[in-house]
Amino acid sequence: MKVGIIQQRNSSDIEGNRQSLITKIKDLAAWGAQLVVLPELHDSLYFCQVEDVDNFDLAVEIPGKETAQYAAVARECGIVLVTSMFEKRATGLYHNTAVVYDTDGSIAGQYRKMHIPDDPAYYEKFYFTPGDMGFHPIQTSLGKLGVMVCWDQWYPEGARLMAMRGAELLIYPTAIGYESSDTPDEQERQREAWTTVQRGHAVANGLPVITVNRVGHESDPSGQTNGIQFWGSSFVAGPQGELIYRAPNDTEDCQIIDIDMERSEQVRRWWPFLRDRRIDYYSDLDKRYLD
Repeated sequence: MKVGIIQQRNSSDIEGNRQSLITKIKDLAAWGAQLVVLPELHDSLYFCQVEDVDNFDLAVEIPGKETAQYAAVARECGIVLVTSMFEKRATGLYHNTAVVYDTDGSIAGQYRKMHIPDDPAYYEKFYFTPGDMGFHPIQTSLGKLGVMVCWDQWYPEGARLMAMRGAELLIYPTAIGYESSDTPDEQERQREAWTTVQRGHAVANGLPVITVNRVGHESDPSGQTNGIQFWGSSFVAGPQGELIYRAPNDTEDCQIIDIDMERSEQVRRWWPFLRDRRIDYYSDLDKRYLD
């Protein structure tokens, strides 16, 4: 499968961001991409740096005129497209939602972000209600896609449940970056931990992982911090965790990566982790903590 990734630097011009993405999607399709993945909340700046009720005006309905634009480009290009939207489900009820379009422009499925962070400059609990759709792969004409979103990538449980339900790829639209007060060594440890944990999901489940991050500096509107330097580094890992491609950490990138979809079958024969799971002893995993 030829997978296109778009690592983009965003501005406050929402329509400009969207048109830039659409142009890049069309370029990737012209170069042979079958699946294209965008970063998290790709239409705007990362507004969660502050708690501001006016930012709820950024939310869109699904389906709506915004999703129609992406549906049209998926249909025109004949690709499967993974997008990330700030969803207005109802007045006062909002989600961080991935929307997947099939090659005919139809919405193949949605995923609402399950794990919601609440850290300095990442005040997502103010905006997003935790997802209620569970961990279910989205069936497309290319196969079953295990789509999750950003903070979900730190949790092995979600990746495992997607794999157990037949996902053929794990996909994470992402918006993550450096805190400016951290030392360069600490920043690098964080970026490498982020990469390593997801490569671990690939190994543990015998599946390729696609992670697409934004890049560039975005200021804190409140001026209380120095903003976020999004670290890019979008990557594709194979089913043994091998890095097939890794984007730069400081520039935009638009790339096609060829994934051997038959390799997962062989890897799972060599490393039958699903076979050897001791499911008769895992019941305590549904508890918060074991005292």
